[in-house]
Parts: sequence; structure tokens; C-alpha cells
Amino acid sequence: MHATVGDQLHIHSRSVGMVDQKGEILEVRGTNGEPPYWVRFDDGHEGLIYPGPDCNIETRKAER
Repeated sequence: MHATVGDQLHIHSRSVGMVDQKGEILEVRGTNGEPPYWVRFDDGHEGLIYPGPDCNIETRKAER
């Protein structure tokens, strides 16, 4: 998994009734875009994330 600052991390829910989480990657702490990532989630909390198989990266769209 590779990411850059500004990409979105999407964590898919693992159980019925749980909601997906999305957040903006603020810092890439691994080498060459690899985890861990410092992420600010939509609800405002921030944390260091080592993404698992229930996560995907949505790349930042180029600004026009």
C-alpha cells in the first residue's frame, strides 16, 4: 500500500451496523509512501494508522 499526503484513507466496516471511516492522510511516516500514516478522520480525531486488509487508499485528485 502506497499513499501521499492529501490522499484519503477509507476503512470499510467489518460488521453490520458499523459505519465506514474516511480520513485525510496528513503525514506518511514510512518510506516510499508506505505505512504508517498519520490520519485526520471526518469526525475530527487524528491517529497513527497501520492499514489492514479492510482499508484502501483513494488518491487525491489533481487540482485544476
